[in-house]
Amino acid sequence: MSPAGVIDAVGAIQLLRPQWLWALLAIPVLAWLWRERQRRASVWREAVDPHLLPHLLESGPEARGRLALAVGLLGYLLAVLALAGPSWRHVEQPLWQTRTPLVIALDLSSATLAGDLPPTRLAQARAKLATLLRERDGGQIAMVAYAGDAFTVAPLTDDAANVALFLDALHPQVMPVDGQRSDRAIAWSAKLLRQAGFEQGEVLLLTDHADTAARDAAAAAQRTGFHVSVLGLGIEAGAPYLQPHGGVATARLEADTLRDLARAGGGRYAALAGDDSDLRALGVLDAQGAGAVANQGERARTWQDEGYWLLLPLMLLALLAFRRGSAVAVLLVCLWLPWQPATAAGVMPGPAAALWRRPDQAAHQRMQQAAEAYRQGDFAHAAQLYQGLDSADGHYNRGNALARAGRYPQAIAAYDRALQHQPGMADAIANRAAVEAAMKRKPPPGAKDSQQPRSCEPGDEDCHGPSDDPGDPDKPMPTDGGPPQSGEIDPKQPPSAQADTPANRQPPESVKPADAQAQQQADAAQRERMRRALEQAKAGADEDGEEIEAEPRETPAERERRIANEAWLRRVPDDPGGLLREKFRIEHERRQLRGGGDLK
Repeated sequence: MSPAGVIDAVGAIQLLRPQWLWALLAIPVLAWLWRERQRRASVWREAVDPHLLPHLLESGPEARGRLALAVGLLGYLLAVLALAGPSWRHVEQPLWQTRTPLVIALDLSSATLAGDLPPTRLAQARAKLATLLRERDGGQIAMVAYAGDAFTVAPLTDDAANVALFLDALHPQVMPVDGQRSDRAIAWSAKLLRQAGFEQGEVLLLTDHADTAARDAAAAAQRTGFHVSVLGLGIEAGAPYLQPHGGVATARLEADTLRDLARAGGGRYAALAGDDSDLRALGVLDAQGAGAVANQGERARTWQDEGYWLLLPLMLLALLAFRRGSAVAVLLVCLWLPWQPATAAGVMPGPAAALWRRPDQAAHQRMQQAAEAYRQGDFAHAAQLYQGLDSADGHYNRGNALARAGRYPQAIAAYDRALQHQPGMADAIANRAAVEAAMKRKPPPGAKDSQQPRSCEPGDEDCHGPSDDPGDPDKPMPTDGGPPQSGEIDPKQPPSAQADTPANRQPPESVKPADAQAQQQADAAQRERMRRALEQAKAGADEDGEEIEAEPRETPAERERRIANEAWLRRVPDDPGGLLREKFRIEHERRQLRGGGDLK
């Protein structure tokens, strides 16, 4: 390369942090300090005249000292240049765009069951939130439910679809205490934003009125950088609703108080509308920050910091600081180490990942694998996986899998173990009773003759052989409703099945009209199938009209009872609010113990 080319190449180098070059002024000071230290380190200089020292002392140590000084100063020079950030090329980088986080605070008091927004305020609010979660153009989002207290339904996340999974579970029944403490909802939403590291954010409150405490909480949130907007639920005329204690009250939309709250919180107010005009008026569909929309999708060219290349010669010079022979040993150790890319424990192949998991992580993964096997219909494998989980949920889920596999005695034993861990577990008690009822059902003629011997699974202490099962072991338990319930399963998983007990049934006003109509149609279809089956049994023909062998030992009444029993076992309803209800109850009790229910 010609001298002119070298000059051009050097001139093309840019320093990203040139202020570090001021540290080069310390080189003369460091050299002087080194020389003074070397001079005072020689004991002969205090006892021998200076003009005799060259004739008495060897020149080797002094030469090595000068070499060490040169190496040290060169290393210092390389370190300073690396910190200065030399760069000689451009790279493209996307422009940073601000996306405002949003926390949705939904009123789940009993007033949301008022029918001034048909069918209920709650149903309209769910539909509006579904539109918001579907149409919002990015940005982190969270959801808070509140009544007499405020609780986190979903923390801040970039996945709005994950938040939408909880919409069907939102109902006043999941709240441990009734009320309309909007001030606690605003304070809790601001706390979620602060914990996530945001200095600015939006809070969207869905309710019908606001009091002085709520306005003060909105003003406090606005002072910390969080704006509070309000979406009004209901109409001014209002509508009656049933309170939890049995009384009747009237819920009305107080738009003036909500406007005052939005004004205090630095946000906007809009009443709930049939289209998305209310969401657009509130500005919650656009997550972009001010001035960032114009730069959306653009890329900029910036200087690439190349200072890390100077670390290589700096590390080689550092080897000379070791004692004689140590540098070679360090090089040999570096060459001996296996050069493999680092992998996280969650994706590490083979059994290596298990070495990095805590016991609770291993149990959580085992629970997920068992739930997946249950969903796929592999009940035997699911029962085997649940067997290693010595907890109330583990034994309860194992009982469900065993029952679905037709192993009724082992299922009852699993339910008993679950009750030992958690006495009074409503789901375990109900499912145990259902399995006992299935065992008492009279089996069809010839079922025992065709029964094949069944081998027990290894390590299954609950397996006692085929003689213990009075029913048909090869026929799965006719229950349905999705994967088993588990308190350890990720809330992102689909809701689990629970027993159809009076404690788990929702009151008539909480059933959605579409669900009730679908249930009535299913019941009518089931009765029609039972009627045709009885007529065909009397006529001695199957559904295709072909002659079938009569079963004189089973009367039509017994057959009807058996079909009804199977249909009842299949109708195990989902309870998506069960997990939230239990979570909110535990959190509410914890707050009460900490002191008066304050949010901490």
